[in-house]
Amino acid sequence: MTLVFYVFAVWAVASALLCISRSNALSSALWLVSTMFALAAIFVILQAEFIAIIQVLVYAGAVMVLFLFVIMLLNLEVVPHDWRRWRGWVIGIGLAGVLGALLVPLGVYTPARLAREVSTMPGTVDPHLVFPEGDAMAAANVAYGAVGSVAQPLFQAYLIPFEITSVLLLAAVIGAVVLAKRKL
Repeated sequence: MTLVFYVFAVWAVASALLCISRSNALSSALWLVSTMFALAAIFVILQAEFIAIIQVLVYAGAVMVLFLFVIMLLNLEVVPHDWRRWRGWVIGIGLAGVLGALLVPLGVYTPARLAREVSTMPGTVDPHLVFPEGDAMAAANVAYGAVGSVAQPLFQAYLIPFEITSVLLLAAVIGAVVLAKRKL
């Protein structure tokens, strides 16, 4: 199972890199869809099937249709490569390498080791005592089901940020329509 996780992780990272490195906006959007599918597969491996389905339906489906609509509406053309910007690429690849090297030591962490380092209690520490949120989420999942345990905090504690995100998407579509209307 770990091998499958790493295959999808490499797929997600490679697709994301291809998404940001394409000069064609349509090609970039399609690589973003590929990234979303790889992330959905990772969620399935982590036994978060509801999040995986939402990832495919909302992001790979609805949001990408919105992006493709805006791209087609704006009629974006392929921008020729400007090879004078190679310094930016070198800096970006260097920063990605440094961040990747900083993430390597995190691979040896387990919940028990993290609980030992975070806790102020001496001796052996139970991760369930240090991080009670995990048990609370498992209890909410049993009580409300997968959908209810996600929907309850989303529509109670995070309702305003959720609605702000929808307003931002609406503003982006309106901006694309206004920009496209100027060309007509």
